[in-house]
Amino acid sequence: MNPQKERCLTGTAATIESLLGVPAGPGGKDAPLAPVLESAGHAFGAPRADRVFFYNPDAVARWVVAKRAREFAPLVRRAGLQLPLHSVLPPVTPVCFASMYSGLLPAAHGIQSYVKPVLQVPTVFDTLPAAGRRAAIVSTAGDSISMIFLGRPVDYFIYKTVAECNAKALALIDADEYDFLVLYNGDYDHWMHRNGPEGPLALRALRGDLDTFERLRRRILERWQEHDTVLAFAPDHGCHRVLGLLGSHGIDAPCDLEITHFYCFLPRRSGSK
Repeated sequence: MNPQKERCLTGTAATIESLLGVPAGPGGKDAPLAPVLESAGHAFGAPRADRVFFYNPDAVARWVVAKRAREFAPLVRRAGLQLPLHSVLPPVTPVCFASMYSGLLPAAHGIQSYVKPVLQVPTVFDTLPAAGRRAAIVSTAGDSISMIFLGRPVDYFIYKTVAECNAKALALIDADEYDFLVLYNGDYDHWMHRNGPEGPLALRALRGDLDTFERLRRRILERWQEHDTVLAFAPDHGCHRVLGLLGSHGIDAPCDLEITHFYCFLPRRSGSK
């Protein structure tokens, strides 16, 4: 399923490569998302960036963004681009992140259900290092991002808790050694399953996602003044309520397939080299 090919999650991989000036990997992947490159061109003077940081909060649906407009208002104001996207089938975490970072549909990359094998196809974690770009993944242990992209020439920072992951991501910004960083946060997905998409614990986790993104944005503004930076709030799939009080995802329906990615374009400070 790919009803809007030019606006599918699969366009993300080539977008990251293009932003960092890296040739696209082997054929078959979707083309870059044109609105992202156009917005980067307006912000930086060319559709290129020195640094790209992808924050991946799990299961944040487009309908959640719309219904919780008050919580999302600061992100909406600060984002240079609010991009509606379709996820892939089935909309479950390992399938979706495999598509996000390989640029391929599930039938092509090989993960088509909730399993977490190491991907056997090229991903941005292959193409970027091959072009001399340093990349790192920060994730909680046992989650999809910590498992399906193993065996690549990137640095892995895998921790037990989200708090440890967030602290490490901020430290990596301070160190300024990577061209591409990924930070995963599964708290909203965790509590959505147990408490419903709009249950109090799920909403607390959602606010935590938004607070973390703002902390990343501020730290980048402080520490990466010499870089043109793209910072993305990029969920994998949506969610829906089941059995009254619980939540789930994985069905062929807009609630699970429609997501929104937010991009902030943070230019280097005037006078910085």
